[in-house]
Formats: sequence, structure tokens, C-alpha cells
Amino acid sequence: MIASDLILPGERSGRDPARSIRRGPSRVPPEVVAATQRDRLLDAVVRTVAELGYAGARVSDICQAAGVTRPVFYDQFSGKEEAFLAAHRHGTAVVIRRMEEAVAGQADWVAGVHAALRVLLAILAEVPAFATMAVVEIDAVGPAGRLVREQLRLRLRRLFVGCPNPPAGLPIELLVDAAVGGVYATVYRYISAGRHAELPDLLRPLTHFAVAPFVGPEEAVRRLELAEAAGGGWRKPDLPCANA
Repeated sequence: MIASDLILPGERSGRDPARSIRRGPSRVPPEVVAATQRDRLLDAVVRTVAELGYAGARVSDICQAAGVTRPVFYDQFSGKEEAFLAAHRHGTAVVIRRMEEAVAGQADWVAGVHAALRVLLAILAEVPAFATMAVVEIDAVGPAGRLVREQLRLRLRRLFVGCPNPPAGLPIELLVDAAVGGVYATVYRYISAGRHAELPDLLRPLTHFAVAPFVGPEEAVRRLELAEAAGGGWRKPDLPCANA
């Protein structure tokens, strides 16, 4: 069972009966009520934005999906943008934490990158509403969305802490930025096309793309095979040709 602080926004319905608060006299502390309502609203933001798009989602739609009133919404957030960014920050923090836990204990840097990407791709495939909201719809939010996306990119760069030095003359900062940007762009392409279920099939090629500039293509293949044998797993995908 996943700990409650590792549950991704959008994994559950905002109207989940298990999280309903009965009307009338209650011994539930006000802070618990507020926290429950906030969690339901975060789930509702993710699912509503994934369904209607950021531009099309209204506060009333979010409230309906969460099963709360507009006053409750405005007790928590100043508006749709703040609610969206709160869901995005919370969700990406959960993703990063799960990735860091996957990396912990890996003795080999390549195995660590492989483990982190395996977790990332699995999460985005399993919770497509969050994937759509966090990766695609963030573009519709404007300057605040771009800032949050940049903060996420900087956090993803941590995967390259301790990476081997690239061949002489190649700037490590540029290679890291290119690796992070390339992985993000590929994931974006699949999610925007509704191909969430295919994301785990990208594990080997994306890992190879990310690590090969630092260890070399042949060594990347060898160490990837070791990581897969240790439990990473991979299945050959039925991918279209590159110019499809």
C-alpha cells in the first residue's frame, strides 16, 4: 500500500465516498476537514484539467468534481491558477520522491538513472490524468506555469549528480540539459498524443539516450543489460518508425 503522502493528485476521485465529510455535528477537527477538502480539490483539479483542458476548466467544474462548494474552494485557493499550481507542485514532489527512493541504494549511476526513469514512466502511465495535467496543460498556465516547469527541470538534473565526466571537450552542463530536455520532450510527445500506456516501453531507449554521452554507447548497452537483469525489466515495444 502506498503511504498517503505518496499518493499522486488525480489517483483518486475527488468525490470518493471514503473521504466524504458528513453534515451536522461532528468531532472531526476543523483542520482535518480543511485538509480533506484540499486533497479532494487537488484530485478534482487534475481530473478536470485533464478532461477539459486548463483553459476550459472552470472553478465550478472543479468544485463539482470535488463535491465541495465554491466558498470551500476559495477558502483554499485564490483561483484556478493557484489551485492548478498547488496540484502540480504537490504531484511533482511525489514523483521526485518516488524516483529518489528508486535511486537510493543503487551502486551504479547508470542503474540509478534506469531505476528513476522506470518509476517516472510507470507513474505517468498509471495516472494519465496527472500526466496530461502536469506535462501538457502546464503550458497553458502562462509565466507561472513556465516557472514551475523550470523548477521541475532543475530537480530532474539531480539525476546527473555523480555522473562520469564526458569525453574531453564536451561541456557537462550542456549534455545534462540536453539529456533532461530530450527525455522531457519525448515524454511530452507521447502524453500529448494520448499514448500514456506506451510510456514504460520507452525505458531502455530513454535511459540509453540519457547515459550514453557520459559512458559511451557500448558501455551504456552493457550496463543497461546489467540493470535490467537486476530487476529493471523491459519489453520490446511495437514502436512506429521514426518518420511516422
